[in-house]
Amino acid sequence: ACNLCGSAEFVVVAHRDRYGYAAEAHACSRCGLVFLNPRLTAAAYQRFYESVYRPLVSAFHGRLIDAHTIQDEQAAYADERIEFLRPFVASNLTTLLDIGGSTGVVAARVAREFGLAATVIDPAPLEIDEARRLGLETLTGLVEQHEFRGRTFDLVTICQTVDHLLDVAGTLERVRGLLESNGLLFVDIVDFRAAYSRGSSVEDAIKIDHPYYLTDATMTAYLR
Repeated sequence: ACNLCGSAEFVVVAHRDRYGYAAEAHACSRCGLVFLNPRLTAAAYQRFYESVYRPLVSAFHGRLIDAHTIQDEQAAYADERIEFLRPFVASNLTTLLDIGGSTGVVAARVAREFGLAATVIDPAPLEIDEARRLGLETLTGLVEQHEFRGRTFDLVTICQTVDHLLDVAGTLERVRGLLESNGLLFVDIVDFRAAYSRGSSVEDAIKIDHPYYLTDATMTAYLR
C-alpha cells in the first residue's frame, strides 16, 4: 500500500533507475507519491551502504565521491541551512539528532552554531567514522531499526535524507516521539519534479538508494 495515503492503485513511471538497476518506480494514483515497488530489504540496504553506494555514485559521475571528498559540499550546505534555521532555534534547545547525518559535517556545524550536543545516525560505517572523528556521538544503522530507549531531542534534522528512508510515515511517527514538547523538526527534500526536469527522462531521477521521491505537495501531506 502507498506509504502516504494507503491506496493500492499505482501507475508505473519507470522500469529502471539511472544506474541501470531494474528498479521499478510506481506513482500512487490517489496522492501522487512516487516510490520503488518493490524495494530492497533493510538488510540489503545496509550492505549497499557499507560497500556499494559511494563507489557506484563515483563511477556514475566519473569522479571520486566518498566520505572525504563530500565534506566541502556538506559544509556549504550546512552554512545555508544554519541561516534558515536561525529564526526558529531557541536558546533553551540543547540536543540535536541528525538522521542520515553522513560524515557529521552538517550536524557539527549546526551544533557549534547553536550550542547543541549532536548525535548522528547513519547506515554507512565509513561516513560514521568521519562523524566520530569530529567528536560527535554516533549511531551506525537505520533509524527505522534503532532502539532509542526513551531518549528525546530538542532538534531533529533530516537533511535531504527523507527519500532514503524505508518507511517515511513510520519514521515521522517515531520522530514525534523523539522530540521534546518544544522541539523542532527540520526536513528538506530532493524535489522529484526538479530532478526529472533536469534529465531526459523520469528514469534519470530514479535511484536505487531512494525508495521515495517527494515533492512539496507530498512532503507537506506527510507532515500534516
